[in-house]
Amino acid sequence: MQSIKKLLTWPRIIYLIIPILIISFLWSNLASGVVTVSEIKFIGQATLPKGLTFQKTSVGGLSGITYDPKNDLYYAISDDRSEKAPARFYILKIDLSQGALKNGGVVPVGVTTLLNESGEKFAPGTSDTEGIALTSKKTVFVSSEGDVRQLINPFIQEFSLSTGKAIASLPIPDKFLPTKNGRYGIRNNLAFESLTISPNEKQLFTATENALIQDGVEAQPNTSTSCRILQYNLLTKQPEKEFLYQTEPISPFLNFTGKFASGLPDLVALDNRGSFLSLERSFTGLGFAILLFQVSLEGADEIQHIDSLLSINPQKIKPVQKKLLLDLRTIDVLLDNIEGLTLGPKLPDGQRSLILVSDNNFNALQRTQILAFKLKIESPLIRLLRRFIPNLNP
Repeated sequence: MQSIKKLLTWPRIIYLIIPILIISFLWSNLASGVVTVSEIKFIGQATLPKGLTFQKTSVGGLSGITYDPKNDLYYAISDDRSEKAPARFYILKIDLSQGALKNGGVVPVGVTTLLNESGEKFAPGTSDTEGIALTSKKTVFVSSEGDVRQLINPFIQEFSLSTGKAIASLPIPDKFLPTKNGRYGIRNNLAFESLTISPNEKQLFTATENALIQDGVEAQPNTSTSCRILQYNLLTKQPEKEFLYQTEPISPFLNFTGKFASGLPDLVALDNRGSFLSLERSFTGLGFAILLFQVSLEGADEIQHIDSLLSINPQKIKPVQKKLLLDLRTIDVLLDNIEGLTLGPKLPDGQRSLILVSDNNFNALQRTQILAFKLKIESPLIRLLRRFIPNLNP
């Protein structure tokens, strides 16, 4: 009789277990998932007039850009080393209201001079501002590459959005600092170009454009370079993790100049779980090669404790995951020196926009070029639902 009662209770137990298993499966997939860019489409470009001046400054050298959704504005940092005008960032309006970018759709509406913590302008040659990232506290973080030749250290500082004055600095680990003997630290003009903050504003990320001297060679034709992604905890204001980012080897084509440059100039965070878009830029002798990747830190080895990658077998280090989204040489646009990227507003069809900007190096032969794209970004939930509903189109 007792065994019969046990048998009769099994269906109830199964009915209880099945929902628990389903919920557990869904939760484990969602908790470990990151957003994915499933589609990217070019939607136009604009070019600022050559020789443009704004509020008595030369507009150029735009190396990083960040978007302010509350005010529908963009802040673009200039890498002018306070030589043509004091270190500064520009405030831009970019018109994407029709779902596309057209020439004339980018207009400067303001410029903010950066001041050090003493409230003074940066002296010529003392900064090389390359990256910029906005916070919800009406501040921006700015990265500077410094100057290895003069042993001027790179920095990452937080500035007031309204006054431009520095209010805080993040510590830079010793392994990144230039040294007199030239055997350690960043390479000149190949340091902290990128800067991005996670959506929840708990982490800030930057990366070296090329390998540290003690980590390996800088990028060469057909040879990649080992960059480091540096993660900061914005609650403690301390560096907490580092990851290896391997750039793509680029083959020059008809390189009459003999010059070659390649590296990682910018990142933008897609979520709070270590998913990014990365921009790789190469000068190949005949124009530029610009590549867009989706990057994930998931499964990558943490290398903060390794001062020199050459001291170990780098083949044993698992780098960040990369997935090529777009080779911009395929969009039939004459590319310039693209260095910065940021997510923009939602377009009229609900998809997210992406903005890229070029550094004209204050060179009359180059342009300040702004490119716009439409991204289809899928959350972990949507990807999971597609397993069961293949034709789902949210």
